[in-house]
Amino acid sequence: MTNWIKTRNNTKLNLADIPELSINELRSEIISSALRPVGFFGKDWGMGRTKLFVILADDKNGELYVSSALFGAEEKSYECLTNEIPAFHIFEREFYEQFGIQPLNHPWLKPVRLNQDEYKFFEMNGEEVHQVAVGPIHAGVIEPGHFRFMCNGETVYHLEIMLGYQHRGVEELMLSNPSNQLAESICGDSVIAYNTAYSQVMEILKDIEIPQKAQLIRKAALEMERMAIHIGDLGAIAGDIAYLMGASVFGATRTLVINTMLEFSGSRFGRGLITVGGVNYDITEDKLQRALKTLEKVIKDVERMTNTMLKNSTVMSRLEKTGTISMERAKEAGLVGMAARAAGVDLDSRFDFPDKLLSELQIEKKFFKASGDVNSRFKLRYKEILQSYSIIKKIFAKMKDYTNDKICTDNNTGLSQNSLAISIVEGWRGEVVHIALTDDNRKLSRYKIKDPSFNNWYGLALAVRNNGVSDFPLCNKSFNLSYSGNDL
Repeated sequence: MTNWIKTRNNTKLNLADIPELSINELRSEIISSALRPVGFFGKDWGMGRTKLFVILADDKNGELYVSSALFGAEEKSYECLTNEIPAFHIFEREFYEQFGIQPLNHPWLKPVRLNQDEYKFFEMNGEEVHQVAVGPIHAGVIEPGHFRFMCNGETVYHLEIMLGYQHRGVEELMLSNPSNQLAESICGDSVIAYNTAYSQVMEILKDIEIPQKAQLIRKAALEMERMAIHIGDLGAIAGDIAYLMGASVFGATRTLVINTMLEFSGSRFGRGLITVGGVNYDITEDKLQRALKTLEKVIKDVERMTNTMLKNSTVMSRLEKTGTISMERAKEAGLVGMAARAAGVDLDSRFDFPDKLLSELQIEKKFFKASGDVNSRFKLRYKEILQSYSIIKKIFAKMKDYTNDKICTDNNTGLSQNSLAISIVEGWRGEVVHIALTDDNRKLSRYKIKDPSFNNWYGLALAVRNNGVSDFPLCNKSFNLSYSGNDL
């Protein structure tokens, strides 16, 4: 790939070094590369022009490839990529929505966030076909989203998901007032993942290296966040099949994990823990020991409850072969994170794009065979909880080597000029991607965010096909995607 610049995660590039191609050249190279998209976004380039930046991932080799295309003021279209590589469908829709450059012959060119004006839903005809509409206002205290089911009797033939009800302008806020507080507020159940990605981008642009102890604390917090949300989701799935014992036990057990985070940082979700340059709070030896004792109880309770559930024939009848998405379809649609792994797609940016610390801890990637149904997503959560506990124990043991080390580096340096920085963090849902560009004046000129839900909402729509409409809440819980992660 000679017309691309090769780089790695948590690195900085000079904007002048990024190749600039015609859109037709760039399109041909993307198709021939067969690599996975992690970034596809535009930037106003002045004089009516738009610069398209594309970042592709070579997951097997831990490498990223970056290139670009410049659209002139009169260029308002190009031949879409989606018909060749379906994973681009949501990226191209967003690019069109934001910059008005149309991907010609796109098979599903619908709004991503600007949905409220004359949105045309997919229609099916037939005497037995009927529609079921859910939302955007829901019975629970959750964010808005509309779900339109096309059903024949109780069977779902098609689900269309319409989001975009929250117009928060997060990426614009990042340009005017970037902060850790803003970063950790983007997606409230992924505070650590988002704050880590933001901090790493800013540290790259400031050319500062955080202390080793701070790096360890960040990684431990990220795995605790993964444990807590996964345990909560096991409880939510149990609740949706009316297995109330599981819902109660997992709910109480999750509380033990987030209360441990509260002891570390003053917040059950880790708000205020991470800052540019390191972390704000040290973890003393006595806190580490209490945490280990608590997490040991957590693991025993999770193991006991999970094994009890999976031996119950009624439970298994609800979980198995419900909400199935095949490995081939998951790859094609571009699913990431847990939803992809539960369908047999081997993606985990913790290990695909590892840092030096992960190698030092000798943590190996584990891939769990899965069949893509609710049962697989349930079991994968359980296995990742065990894996996270193992990682946390190694991190806590390593922290003893840095007892007297500082936890934060001075971060009052300016940003690099005319640069692009990329940070990918594997949150509990999947890859959280933050990309920042700076200008001549060392100011942020573009800030791009991608939540794993951006990739995975369409996966939920595919998984629910040919299931009963009453199975949707269970399917939905098994994905547990983010409205706010989509509605930036």
